[in-house]
Amino acid sequence: MKKISLLFIFIALISSSCEDYLQIENPNAITSDKFFSSEIDVQKAVAGIYNAIRSNSALGEGSDLYSEERSDNAGRTDNQSNAGTPFQFTNFTLVPTNPEMTGHWNALYTIVSRANYVLSNIDNQAIRFTDEKNRAVYKSEALFLRALAYFHLVRKWGDVPMVTQFATSYDEIVASTFRVEKGLVYKQITEDLTAALNSDLPNIQNAANKGRTCKAAINGLLGQVYLTMGSVLSDEKPANFAKAKQYLDTAYGMRTFGQLSEIPYEDVFDVAKKNTNPEIIFQIVYRQGDQNYASGLAYRNQSIGETINSKRPSTGRGFFINPDIVNEYETGDIRKEFSVKYADHASAKAWFITKYRDVSDAAAANGWGGNDFILMRYADIVLMLAEVNERLGNNSEAIGYLNQARKRAGLPDYDASDADYHAKYPTLKLAILHERRSELAFENHRLFDLLRAFGDNPQGFADYFRRKNAADVGISDLKNVSTKDVLFPIPFDEQKLDPVKMYQNPGY
Repeated sequence: MKKISLLFIFIALISSSCEDYLQIENPNAITSDKFFSSEIDVQKAVAGIYNAIRSNSALGEGSDLYSEERSDNAGRTDNQSNAGTPFQFTNFTLVPTNPEMTGHWNALYTIVSRANYVLSNIDNQAIRFTDEKNRAVYKSEALFLRALAYFHLVRKWGDVPMVTQFATSYDEIVASTFRVEKGLVYKQITEDLTAALNSDLPNIQNAANKGRTCKAAINGLLGQVYLTMGSVLSDEKPANFAKAKQYLDTAYGMRTFGQLSEIPYEDVFDVAKKNTNPEIIFQIVYRQGDQNYASGLAYRNQSIGETINSKRPSTGRGFFINPDIVNEYETGDIRKEFSVKYADHASAKAWFITKYRDVSDAAAANGWGGNDFILMRYADIVLMLAEVNERLGNNSEAIGYLNQARKRAGLPDYDASDADYHAKYPTLKLAILHERRSELAFENHRLFDLLRAFGDNPQGFADYFRRKNAADVGISDLKNVSTKDVLFPIPFDEQKLDPVKMYQNPGY
């Protein structure tokens, strides 16, 4: 499958509580063939998978390069020096040798490799558990995390190598070095997630276990997977949409509140409420005030001369967001006031992100923030329910879910919105796509929303970008966008292992 696999045979050993998941021990302390001798060893191995997803090259808070900057939400204003290869993402000039893209591929397969290690060993009956039910719980977590990694891989690269057993030799790695048709990858993802439901995981994790998956997250991800399959695969579209609705309905039924309007939008991102906010389903945990495990979201996004996000002084313009998304917010949308701000500084006259804030004494001038990075929350589930119901022709139900998000944002219901709104979003499908953009901005959803919207129409994806006002997307050259850009190129080092079985994506 990949040359790096053997480098990750040793699992990072980290302890099992929520905070201790962040403490990495020496991965070479125990050899892999002697690792699983007790439940504690299984806990540490599963924690190692969670640790892998928090890498910025994987799904951590700094992974926006692979999603937000590949969409119309964000970009770069520097196409040279340190931003040279990252600029390829937003400029649609990715090449197979791009080091950041290769790092992303490797980081996602690190998650797969660690999950495979757990799944290949956890059924060993010599391992004694304090409660046999725990074996199923750890297995569910490993299945969920492997499925999550493959879901990112298949959406970004299409056909990808698919390995479900832990490789222990070079020959095993070589034997699995081939791309598998994306429909089969999706099939494996759904099988993993369905199996992951067969345990005593809670519907929602309690405060002490935030950062671990739960049944609401598994159902929510299953719903998103089937929604994506219905959008991008040519076969069984109605059946896939029906499955998506089934699992999204189940996830929605597990919430502990009524409607979104009961939870103020700003509370979702409040670091003091991150463990108790009922809207958050699954998050990557960061530790406030800790040099090694703190979040950098607040200060990294803050522009020079500003103090709204962090007490740490900023020297640059922060994470650059395109005026295109700022223009998308409707007048009176409270999400705009909370999420973005214009920096009127001589060195940075641009919009920057403000939805991630930590100006606490604990974060202090170092900017060691406590922001968790949210991977799934109920507004996402609600708007996916709007999306899938629209696809199934249940427009009334779709509008009801859409209105939940609009009501919390201080906006009129869909049917009560003015003529300008309906002229800009003439179909319910476009209105839902717009609402997801405003609601979930800078949470790494936009690229995937666009890919679902255009489904099996790559030309529509390219035309959408090329029609945009160039002045609203930084210095990106939208003339570069073509049908090839619905996928990333296969990394050069992977393709050269077997140019036939690791064939390159079209256009690269």
